[in-house]
Amino acid sequence: MKTIIMSCSILMAALSLNAIADETTLSAAQDAIKASNKSEVSFKNDVQPILYDHCVNCHSPGGKGVLKSGLDLTSYEKLMKGTVFGPVVIPGNSEASTFTKLLTGTNKGLKMPAGLNESGTLSPQYITLLKNWVKQGAKNN
Repeated sequence: MKTIIMSCSILMAALSLNAIADETTLSAAQDAIKASNKSEVSFKNDVQPILYDHCVNCHSPGGKGVLKSGLDLTSYEKLMKGTVFGPVVIPGNSEASTFTKLLTGTNKGLKMPAGLNESGTLSPQYITLLKNWVKQGAKNN
């Protein structure tokens, strides 16, 4: 009897932890959706956290992305500086910006962030949010 009660307790604890993890994942996606529907996307509150969570590991000094292209995503100023080939963000024009083309895979088939998940990219909500930020003028807000 004690074994059954103990097993049930362990199972309930595991299910609870799994539910918390699912809520955290859902919460991040819901936050991105809410932010993309806002009148103005904030670099500090909306864009920078995505960059830090998914891009900075390669695109910071010494990282593969900086060594290959010169693109450092550790600050607004460095993002706006672009790569050794030139700027990647064209404020107000997300369709022409290399930054958003890389996120959608429309830049010579190259899709960033590389190898992030099975589809090799950010979730659609994050891509929409980043595209909206560029459309809105890519402000340092």
